[in-house]
Amino acid sequence: MSKIETNVENLIKPIVEEIGYKLYDVIYEKEGKDYFLRIFIDNEKGISLEDCEKVNNAITGVLDEKDYIKEQYFLEVSSPGVERILRKDWQIKENIGQNVEVKLFKPLNGEKVITGTLKDLNDESIIIDDIEIPRKDISLIKIKFEW
Repeated sequence: MSKIETNVENLIKPIVEEIGYKLYDVIYEKEGKDYFLRIFIDNEKGISLEDCEKVNNAITGVLDEKDYIKEQYFLEVSSPGVERILRKDWQIKENIGQNVEVKLFKPLNGEKVITGTLKDLNDESIIIDDIEIPRKDISLIKIKFEW
């Protein structure tokens, strides 16, 4: 996580939780010439457009006041979705037993994409089915939803 993402997460997490949601992730990234601050929220009931609007309204003022981001940016609040990205250890642990897709920086056993059941993780690797994958080689882990 970048310093901006960490600062924003620490700032808004209590606000998001106070109004009844779980802060799933914060991503700050540049796409083309534009910057985006993406806030992902969740709860047991799912996330509606009204939920996103409620969180947006609750955090906009405090983000403007703290002014962590000097560039002009677009604020987006949304659900992480069914094929959510797993970037943090707690997200991975919460999804042990789920079907996942793992993209790698370099091939492992001739494959750059491995799909299977998430079995375990430790500081050095994650286990998908019977395959141990070094964490340093992973570019992306996401839930693989069967449509």
